[in-house]
Amino acid sequence: HEREHDREISELITKHKEEMEKLSAELNKEQQHLLAELRQQMAATHKAEIEQAQLQSQTLHNLELETLRLSLNNMHTSQLELTQSNLRKEKETALVELREMLNDKRAQEVAILQSRHQLEWEKIKEQCLKEKEDL
Repeated sequence: HEREHDREISELITKHKEEMEKLSAELNKEQQHLLAELRQQMAATHKAEIEQAQLQSQTLHNLELETLRLSLNNMHTSQLELTQSNLRKEKETALVELREMLNDKRAQEVAILQSRHQLEWEKIKEQCLKEKEDL
């Protein structure tokens, strides 16, 4: 009876060891599966984070470029306005100088014409007096 009992205990111990090895193997397999799944999830998360960081970097870069473009555009516009203002002032100054020059020239021509007219008038007057005397 004791031997039977020892044999049963031995079988139970063997069975228990086999089940423990089987459970240990299943547990290792499950751990390997979970570890692989975790690695895959971490890789996907890492990839998503890198893509997000690249997108944010690209967006920031695009915003900086747009800011620079607008700044350059504003500077260019200001420069054009300043240039136009300067050209307008130069044009007005040149027109005033030209008008003054033309007025001076006109005054000189009027003076010359008046003196010629005066000379011709005096010649005609002298001629007229001479003709009167001759008559």
